[in-house]
Amino acid sequence: MRHQKRNKKFGVGGTDHRRLLLKTLAMNVIIHEKVKTTEPKAKAIAPYVARLIDTAKKHDKLTAIRMLNKLVNHKNCSKKIMEQLAVKYKDRKSGYTRITKVGFRAGDCAPMVLIELV
Repeated sequence: MRHQKRNKKFGVGGTDHRRLLLKTLAMNVIIHEKVKTTEPKAKAIAPYVARLIDTAKKHDKLTAIRMLNKLVNHKNCSKKIMEQLAVKYKDRKSGYTRITKVGFRAGDCAPMVLIELV
């Protein structure tokens, strides 16, 4: 039984696949500033994106770049976090993302949302 297990399964095969899925979605949110996805996936990546931005804000530049490169495998993504997003959100404590419902997917009627940076 799955008592007190907090991770969603998302219908993908294994823990590593789920981690890569969430990491890729978070990178796409940062690069494109909005992504259309299902509601559970959006709710799962919102804290991940917030953690990335907080890391860039709290630490000095060299430490933050090293930490971001561990969490994100995209050069432009970590560069954008450091140069644009950390400066843009320096006065904001939290709440970097907004989730807006857009309807249901035609194939399986899954609730679709638009997650974007505020």
